[in-house]
Amino acid sequence: MEPEPLVQIISEEEFLSLIEEPCVFFFRIYNSFTSRLQSKKEISRKFYSNLIQEAEFLETFLDEYGARENKKWSFFAEYVACIRNLGISAFFIKHLLDRYPYYNMRESEEQFQKFKTGAQKALSFLNQSILNIYQEVIITAKANGLEFPAESVSPHEFSDIESNKRLPRNIAEDIVKNEEERIIELCEKIQAVAKMMGKTKVESTEDLATLKKLIPFRIDEKKARTFKELVHNVQSDFDTYVKNTRVEKENDDVKNLRGYVSMTLHLLEVVLWLCHFYERHEDEIRAGECKRKITEMVDKGPLLSLVVNFGFHYSLHFIRLGSELAEDVLKKFIKFERAEVSIPKPLGFHARPSTYLSLIARQYNEDLFLIVDDEKYSAKSVMSLLQAGGAIADKGYQTVVFEGSKRVLDDIKILAKYNYCEDQEIPPQLSYLRELRDSA
Repeated sequence: MEPEPLVQIISEEEFLSLIEEPCVFFFRIYNSFTSRLQSKKEISRKFYSNLIQEAEFLETFLDEYGARENKKWSFFAEYVACIRNLGISAFFIKHLLDRYPYYNMRESEEQFQKFKTGAQKALSFLNQSILNIYQEVIITAKANGLEFPAESVSPHEFSDIESNKRLPRNIAEDIVKNEEERIIELCEKIQAVAKMMGKTKVESTEDLATLKKLIPFRIDEKKARTFKELVHNVQSDFDTYVKNTRVEKENDDVKNLRGYVSMTLHLLEVVLWLCHFYERHEDEIRAGECKRKITEMVDKGPLLSLVVNFGFHYSLHFIRLGSELAEDVLKKFIKFERAEVSIPKPLGFHARPSTYLSLIARQYNEDLFLIVDDEKYSAKSVMSLLQAGGAIADKGYQTVVFEGSKRVLDDIKILAKYNYCEDQEIPPQLSYLRELRDSA
């Protein structure tokens, strides 16, 4: 007796009887979605969440049966995946609109209204795109022999859960070791992410040719995912080490940092999923009849504009504002210390080591002083350091004292250990010096 094959081939007729039940609720959501849009009712987060859940369930079911590799069902499967991708993007935008008032941003009412208008415009485009693809799903489903239910989902199934009422915030304050050090590290991470995202040099534009060059060559799914993970790590650190601590309770700026991080995180989710949609389904990138039809249903111009001019523009906007707030927080928590280090050999503080010291001060945007006989020389100024270098040479000193924050002094110690790069390469820990030097 021969063993049965691991994969059994079923007929398209057999598959039709299997897929009918998984499609019912997905189609009922379409009926409700259409009705809400026609009556200009708001689509809630819960509605998008159920849409995503049903689309994901159906997509998984289709993949389990190899629908993407079947001529009759491949388009249907691709359309369902598109609805899921666009639904996720819409969910995060709606989430931001709902949560924005609780984030305590430094923005004016005018700035908020500008963001709100952009978000609502983005939602309108996504809703129409979802509807366009849904309609094609229905056409394909009926052509394949599926029955289409007339019922919609009941309104209470997708009711909003938003409320402007909150329970008292009286949870016991968590005690976390080295709270202040954790906050300093958190602020530094926010600033590092802001700097990294700024290096993409993605500027707002409505020119379609320029947008096509930006995506996927400047910003794509992979880069958006990298940024998102970095920001997510910052949010996780905040929730683990800062949330509900004494320091957060006593410092509004510290508490408000999380809002900027959350805004950036969810906007990057939008960028990620829309880049995924464009790179996977755009006909100029992946040829095919299905891709061509999807492009007709989702206009690439507004789609790319949404990614660049809304998603990435505002993610960069909010992380930069968060970086500015982080700088204010750092000024409150950073304490000045002193450290004694050796002088550069053999020429002392001439132009090259003085330049590296000024670049370290610039990197952290903090005061840093070289102290000679109780007189302070600003390390931000190369000329000031050269002047100090002359006094040091006259006195014959072999060591000097620097005054600054611990994080700056730690880098000064590394620089001194490598003899201020007089006869050695810039160490890996100070790799930013190379970039600052070259851009100066």
